[in-house]
Amino acid sequence: MVSFDRFTITGESPIYLQILRYVQRGIVAGTIADGEELPSRRVLSALLGVNPNTVQKAFRLLEEEGLAVSHPGAKSYVTFTTEQLSAIRIQLTEDSARRAVTAMREMGVSLEEAEALLRRLWKEELP
Repeated sequence: MVSFDRFTITGESPIYLQILRYVQRGIVAGTIADGEELPSRRVLSALLGVNPNTVQKAFRLLEEEGLAVSHPGAKSYVTFTTEQLSAIRIQLTEDSARRAVTAMREMGVSLEEAEALLRRLWKEELP
């Protein structure tokens, strides 16, 4: 079952989008597998301490993107193809890069400084 133990609500975007992004990141990272069961909407709502409608909206978006399959009264499962995996990876990477570029531009960082920073960080060990 997909674990939401590491999910943290932030003020960056609506919670339903944060749930969607959490599942997308898990798919890309390989921590959420194709066919893995999602918690019920009611259970996830209680676990996260959010309105059930918020979780419902997140699940509806997952279904619309073809990343979840649900049947009334039955369990919901994550589902994705290798093409979807690639598209999600590109989308999430571009979104993160766009936010970083916007922040650096606002701070007056030049393209050359940004490239040097990226090269240095790329070589560092991850925590």
